[in-house]
Amino acid sequence: MSLTSPALAGKLAGLQSSAIRDLLKLTARPEIISLAGGLPDAALMPGERIAAAAEAALRDPAVLQYTESPGWPALRAVIAERESAEIGRSVPVGEVFITHGSQQALSLLAEVLLDPGALVVVEDPAYVGALQVFRAAGARIVAVPLDADGLRVDVLEELLAAGERPAVVHTVANFHNPGGVTLAPERRRRLAELAEAHGFWVIEDDPYGELWFDRPTPAPVASYSPQVIRLSSVSKILAPALRVGWLIAPERVCRAVELLKQGADLCGSALTHQITTDLLTDTDWLTTHVDTIRAAYGTRARALVAALRTTFAGRVHCTDPTGGMFIWADFTDGTNASTLLPTALEAGVAYVPGAAFAVTDAYQTSMRLCFTTSDEPTLTEAIHRLAKAATTSV
Repeated sequence: MSLTSPALAGKLAGLQSSAIRDLLKLTARPEIISLAGGLPDAALMPGERIAAAAEAALRDPAVLQYTESPGWPALRAVIAERESAEIGRSVPVGEVFITHGSQQALSLLAEVLLDPGALVVVEDPAYVGALQVFRAAGARIVAVPLDADGLRVDVLEELLAAGERPAVVHTVANFHNPGGVTLAPERRRRLAELAEAHGFWVIEDDPYGELWFDRPTPAPVASYSPQVIRLSSVSKILAPALRVGWLIAPERVCRAVELLKQGADLCGSALTHQITTDLLTDTDWLTTHVDTIRAAYGTRARALVAALRTTFAGRVHCTDPTGGMFIWADFTDGTNASTLLPTALEAGVAYVPGAAFAVTDAYQTSMRLCFTTSDEPTLTEAIHRLAKAATTSV
């Protein structure tokens, strides 16, 4: 019997479990209204249409076999066509790589683009999944703040002028998670210009871009430079369980990603790739389906904002969402959102404290609220419960 336990890799020492995933375990209780999870509404997922696509796919035995590491060829062709229309240039199939959700794309890219100690610039507050990936890669992380127009590109310019040389700048340009803001068109162009002038990659993480309420999002950052790598997925418009994401990148990047994916999981699921291909090519149905999601989420977002402003008056300031899934809110009276959370859970409502998204120790008075999984009366009740908790904790 060994007296010394084998060691784990040293890079695990600095990693922490996602506070959001941990919180979801606590909010599974039916009496709690959860504004915490970044989940699409299961009631709006096209279960019957997915079942029909699965039945059709299973008529071909090939869908039960391994597929190519970059993804089912027909799906890559569909994504190439969709991204060509989005970016405004022809995207060849060789620049499309299908992954197990866009989170895997981000993880594989970190391995391809980053050496230990490389500088990565992220937005502050930051997407938690990106922080986990970049920390696991041993990157040095520097945060650049957001404002109402997204990433403060002027602050990035100051970093560059001071001699910092990032390998990667990561941005959730549309309906930011958690900040809820969208990167302004002129900042998109300038970010791309800086990438070309200083030789860094931009990762444009775009899982929410199709969830606009009143008007489409601006042209992608990728439309301005080939040094911008785009990520997206069908998780927010179809279903997370399909686990279909993708990256759009120069072929040399895709080939490097392919080598790593082969070592990670060989390939994706030919079955879910074929199902997704069926759904994405049924354009009339898809347009109606996505419009339904936009309308529902828009109504819910407005209801949540109205409830916050009516119930808390000037005690809470929040963003005005124009799409996506989240509202970022700040207590203006110094209430600590992390300290308040246990009382809020007792009152029957959950949210994610802003500190979960901080690169350093910040956002103590902030919280992220997700409006997608509850109807308007339930969202209003959630805010009444939050107000009760906030009053109790004073």
